[in-house]
Amino acid sequence: MKDVFARLATDFFSTIVFLVIYLVTGNIVLATGVAIAGAIGQVIYSRIKGNELGFMTWASLGLVIVLGSATIITQDPRFVLAKPAIAHFAIGTIMLKRGWMLRYMPPIVAETIPEYVTFAGFAWAALMFALGAGTVAIAMTGDLKLWTLYVSVVLVSAKVAAFAIQYVAFRVLVTSRIRASRAPAGT
Repeated sequence: MKDVFARLATDFFSTIVFLVIYLVTGNIVLATGVAIAGAIGQVIYSRIKGNELGFMTWASLGLVIVLGSATIITQDPRFVLAKPAIAHFAIGTIMLKRGWMLRYMPPIVAETIPEYVTFAGFAWAALMFALGAGTVAIAMTGDLKLWTLYVSVVLVSAKVAAFAIQYVAFRVLVTSRIRASRAPAGT
């Protein structure tokens, strides 16, 4: 669990830095500049440590630089606030691949209810698109407090709730299907 939180903190480092600096100073240019520098520093640090950086890390860095620069030039926070939406849209698109979720499931789930796992994969894609659209809508208001609430509470809560629902549903479906296969014929 500690690894999960460390990974989340790493993934959202520039967003966290942006929020803290902005909330302390109220200066959008300073907050965005420090967030860009933090994202670049994070990549340099990872490279020095010899960590291999995946596509999403480079894409995220590119988004921070491009959207952060647009925010600095226009002094409009909506650009940088829209960044999480782009990530959600990209992840949602990847999740549209049929059966993507099967490799993440325990063998008993993948073998017993593969059609439900495939359906759940599409449901996760829909959730990512909905959360991305919500992020864009909130970002367009330019209200940083509302955006902070949405990103830190709504996005996280929606994913935790979806995971919990999926876990319970899969457990019930697998148990039901296994019991049905063990029942004597004709009963």
